[in-house]
Amino acid sequence: MTETLNHSQYYIELEDRYGAHNYHPLPVVLTKGRGVFVWDVEGKRYYDFLSAYSAVNQGHGHPRIVKVLQEQAQRLALTSRAFYNDKLGPYEKFITGYFGYDKVLPMNTGAEGVETAIKLVRKWAYEKKGIKPYEAKIITAEGNFHGRTVTIVSFSTDPEAKEGFGPYTPGFLTVPYNNLDALEQTLHQNPGTVAFLVEPIQGEAGVNVPDKGYLAGAKKLCEQYGCLLIADEIQTGIARTGKLLASQHENVRPDVLILGKALSGGVYPISAVLADDDIMLSIKPGQHGSTFGGNPIAAAVAVEALQVVKDEHLAENAARTGEIFRSELRKKTENIPLVKQIRGKGLLNAMVINDTPESDTAWNICLQLADKGLLAKPTHGNIIRFAPPLVITDDQINEAVDIIASVIRNYGG
Repeated sequence: MTETLNHSQYYIELEDRYGAHNYHPLPVVLTKGRGVFVWDVEGKRYYDFLSAYSAVNQGHGHPRIVKVLQEQAQRLALTSRAFYNDKLGPYEKFITGYFGYDKVLPMNTGAEGVETAIKLVRKWAYEKKGIKPYEAKIITAEGNFHGRTVTIVSFSTDPEAKEGFGPYTPGFLTVPYNNLDALEQTLHQNPGTVAFLVEPIQGEAGVNVPDKGYLAGAKKLCEQYGCLLIADEIQTGIARTGKLLASQHENVRPDVLILGKALSGGVYPISAVLADDDIMLSIKPGQHGSTFGGNPIAAAVAVEALQVVKDEHLAENAARTGEIFRSELRKKTENIPLVKQIRGKGLLNAMVINDTPESDTAWNICLQLADKGLLAKPTHGNIIRFAPPLVITDDQINEAVDIIASVIRNYGG
């Protein structure tokens, strides 16, 4: 039995037999993580270059975060919001000061955060902007990924995420990403628009980095047309792109900010929506909530996770090591036809493989990377995302670049 438990295929077969087939993981079975590394059940060590989709920015098993999690779990885990607890208020004061907003509405998952923001801006529109009931429109961008609820997939342009789940929620308009002219035209033609929901960098779409000035231009248009800018920074926030928030690269302050993933350092589901009083106080008691949202464990963990980001200068480290990563990888893969583009910001990066999205080339490259001790995952078929924990060192980045470049150079040989 011990031999079975140390064999990856045993766990893969269990998931295949008893779990829903809604994911297609790489065939590795992980059992331990520390810092930038994870280990499989056979004991092999890998660089983690996905970071649980940027949830583990502070590194696996960060001792400070784990200690707070353990201590709070032993003391008081959950009260619901029927009562006050001694952790939520201090957390709310900390996070609003940390990001510079009047109020926070705590939730659990990223999708819940997006749903919360949608409800919030609609309520604001009816109460503060005077939009007629049920006529509020929200603009979203092509290629977006904001979660997988029915409402969220209603404005997805990814057929795989959307098809087969209708009927869809109305009230959404779509414009091309990174196109201010299209955004302005849509705002002009739709006076009932109340918000523009956008990712500062589109992660799931393949780390699409917009032109300089795009987010600042979008914010200016929102102000001009009297609507709100909602920034989904669930993946790009918490220092991932080399700034505390990706929107800070253009000195943009979103009207509504959505956070998640690394808000806990990857040890607990925590999300948050931040806004100022004029917007946030549109929602009254009984109109929105969550049994687990703002629970004592989440509150304590989020404070420590955010403090770690500041104390360990993770934004600065992401900016520096991200530059090294892109520069060295471009240098070591130049003139290789297989590599179409390397792009990104901070430690959110991607390599576009010169093949069709329908091909299995990127998948096969990721299998070979795993063989060499580095875990990454394709997105949208021919794009490989590289996003290690932000605690990575210069030496580790360079070693990882060597692994990736070696696989690319020898692929198909």
